[in-house]
Amino acid sequence: MSSNEHPSDSLPDDLQPSYGADEYQIPNNDKRKLAGYLYLCTGLVSVLLFVSFSDSPLVNEGFLISGIGICFFGIYSLVAATKCEIDESDALQIAEEKLGFDIGPCSAQLMWRGLRSRPVWRILGYSSEPIPKQRAVLLIDASTKEVVELVVEENPEDWDASAKQTA
Repeated sequence: MSSNEHPSDSLPDDLQPSYGADEYQIPNNDKRKLAGYLYLCTGLVSVLLFVSFSDSPLVNEGFLISGIGICFFGIYSLVAATKCEIDESDALQIAEEKLGFDIGPCSAQLMWRGLRSRPVWRILGYSSEPIPKQRAVLLIDASTKEVVELVVEENPEDWDASAKQTA
């Protein structure tokens, strides 16, 4: 390396912010249906083996107990298979409509809530003024597009003090 060349510090292609942006899809709970049907089939086969070959030394009550348990888990998987109807941009639009003010800095996170693991968007947003006056936390059901929880308050953070420290 010559004295005129300086090593450059750059990110590899796969760490660039735009890498894979077009390919990203939100995980969907409706994929649980396939697993639910497979669990039900497996459980039913186990129960049928017990019923058909209960006098065999290779088949015992464990086939019945495990088959029933697997069937219950399959039913749960089918009940919990809820389709995620909105993405983060739709959730932010719903949040702005519900709040009545433009959202500035914000964070949106998909989470699952309750026994049925329903997809819910959790949004933390600040108003869009240079120093935000309000902040809000919303939970939006991703399958029904309804606001599940909403907390809005005046922004208690002192952003003036942090701006003075960085200056």
